[in-house]
Amino acid sequence: MDALHPRLLVSRFAACFDFYAAVLPEIVGATLVKGTAAGPYANWDVDDQAVLVLFDRAAMAATIGTTDLPSPAPAAQDTAMFVCRVQDVDAAHALCLRHGATPVTAPTDRPDWGPGLRTAHLRDPEGTLVELQSY
Repeated sequence: MDALHPRLLVSRFAACFDFYAAVLPEIVGATLVKGTAAGPYANWDVDDQAVLVLFDRAAMAATIGTTDLPSPAPAAQDTAMFVCRVQDVDAAHALCLRHGATPVTAPTDRPDWGPGLRTAHLRDPEGTLVELQSY
């Protein structure tokens, strides 16, 4: 049974699916265990534990009865971030950019955050903030 894992609610399901299907196997060793770009659900595991689930935002709204509520406002401060520990931040950052990520911060050493910590930040096709980190 999966413990805790992120489930991203996305409006651009196919674009997000294509992005994560292209980068998760290489950067965290994840395997797609369910789903296709057609949606509305997909999940990737590492060692039989979920590391990321995508769920179509409209499908979730229909499930919980909130289809009459407005969509999230663009250009707001982030409320969540998907963090991936990777072996090589620079290589993972380049891979993500090749598959449609939008750069936020370049790979940078962050000694004030922790010994040997290096990070990069980007946005997936939906705009979700992603942190790549190694230490």
